[in-house]
Amino acid sequence: MYTSFFGLQEKPFAITPDPRYLYLSERHAEALAHLLYGINEAGGFVQLTGEVGTGKTTVIRSLLEQLPGHAEVALILNPRVTPAEFLLTICEELHIPVPEAGKGSTKTLMDLLGRYLLETHARGRRVVLIVDEAQNLSAQTLEQVRLLTNLETATTKLLQIILIGQPELRDLLDQPDLRQLAQRITGRYHLSPLSVEEAAGYVKHRMRVAGATAEAFTPGALREIYRLSGGVPRVINVMADRALLGAFTREDHRVGAAYIRQAAEEVYGRPVPAPWLKWATGSAIAAALAIAAFGAWTFYSHRDTRTVAAAAIARPAEKAPAAAATPKPAAATTAVPAAATPVETVPFDQVLAQNGNDTTTEAALGKLFALWGAHYTPTQGRGCDQATRQGLECLFQKGSWAQLRTLNRPAILTLTDDVGRTHQVVLTSLNDEHATIDLGGRPRPVSIAGLSRYWFGDFLLLWRPPMAVAKALTPGMRGADVRWLRASLRTAQGLPAAPQGADVYDDDLVRLVQNFQRTHRLNIDGVAGVQTQIVLDTVLNATGSPTIVAQVAGG
Repeated sequence: MYTSFFGLQEKPFAITPDPRYLYLSERHAEALAHLLYGINEAGGFVQLTGEVGTGKTTVIRSLLEQLPGHAEVALILNPRVTPAEFLLTICEELHIPVPEAGKGSTKTLMDLLGRYLLETHARGRRVVLIVDEAQNLSAQTLEQVRLLTNLETATTKLLQIILIGQPELRDLLDQPDLRQLAQRITGRYHLSPLSVEEAAGYVKHRMRVAGATAEAFTPGALREIYRLSGGVPRVINVMADRALLGAFTREDHRVGAAYIRQAAEEVYGRPVPAPWLKWATGSAIAAALAIAAFGAWTFYSHRDTRTVAAAAIARPAEKAPAAAATPKPAAATTAVPAAATPVETVPFDQVLAQNGNDTTTEAALGKLFALWGAHYTPTQGRGCDQATRQGLECLFQKGSWAQLRTLNRPAILTLTDDVGRTHQVVLTSLNDEHATIDLGGRPRPVSIAGLSRYWFGDFLLLWRPPMAVAKALTPGMRGADVRWLRASLRTAQGLPAAPQGADVYDDDLVRLVQNFQRTHRLNIDGVAGVQTQIVLDTVLNATGSPTIVAQVAGG
């Protein structure tokens, strides 16, 4: 209903687990990376837990999309079954023929499954069993799960089992009679709710995936979403969806905090006060106490006060020194480096207002595309889709000046002026004290301190993926992408060339990635995500990409 009103191609906050909308918080990324890594390891259990709505099923859907080619998966979504039904479901998922007479026999099903796992292992393939909602498994079925790990060769477990569930799963596996199963768990990961920064990034990410080219949610609305949802993605989805609908019915293109509170009232079925009401109530009490205290002080010190006042009147007035003029706070100006043109004295918010036609999203995208030798046409669909058709990809996120220096790519900064209007400007160069933006048809050096008053961290940049498909590279993957990553990292770190056929993302490559991330102050997770690939491309200068920092230290 509201999609076209907000320039969206689809509803961004559906509660179905669409992997396209996966927003990887630090914990989500760690869980996904370890699940992928575990698929290539030798058997055992991996346990993934999280509160309702924290994104467990979405992580699993993303995992299924990134499975290596040598893996086969049996996915069980309804574990409320008997042990025999559980084994039969696994056989059906793996397309193992089961005779009618054997469908109720645990022994027959175990024999068929064991034979299949041995044959699969002989072909160099891995079998993974994923059990969702595993907290609903009965004790008998859990014992059957444990027995599955006994299917092994002399050196290798034949089945990797991933148990996904709510926090009750941890309590279930902590029971004394299940200690044999708990001892076989090789990895435990818990998905926590999103932080306030991650919640804002989550909302913006889903809006971008759905086709948004402008910010619909105000900063206050994003803070309210976190406060009222507790950072739980599913609750965020419901609130944000209803808030967009509420703004649409009032023909308002900006979703403010009031819309979020109204949506929360619909979700929770009770009034949701604004956060300042609690503060106001406390302030009123404090004010009343202060007035009472002041009244008491006035009553007891009235005589002393009159005496002091009379003495002051009787005393000859002293000549006061000339008051020094109090300097007014300096407005942010378009300051320039010493060797550049004279410093402009016009306040920066006035510069933004004077160049309003040059700070639209369309104007900024046109300038950014031009820096890459690409072409942007406002009538030809989403900017990021146009970038993809020209061999580029978008990265849209919240960050800092230090992060922009590390990524070292021209970027569109979202600025908010003193009256709440947003402006999109292109950052073309950056040093320790100044940034240069393209504004009014010419480069304008601005002090970072001055610009920071208007920039709250949102930026969009383009980058050129080194491979045909832009994707994060994670442990356990194999192929040409992995060979490129290994060769590039060894070159960047001054190491000898890798041997032929080194196409598996193994422990050695994880260490190479971590060393590179540590050197360039990236998140050290051993996963070659977008930011790691961008910085690696900058260090190697392999694609001749435009940069904003004059010199970049080598790896």
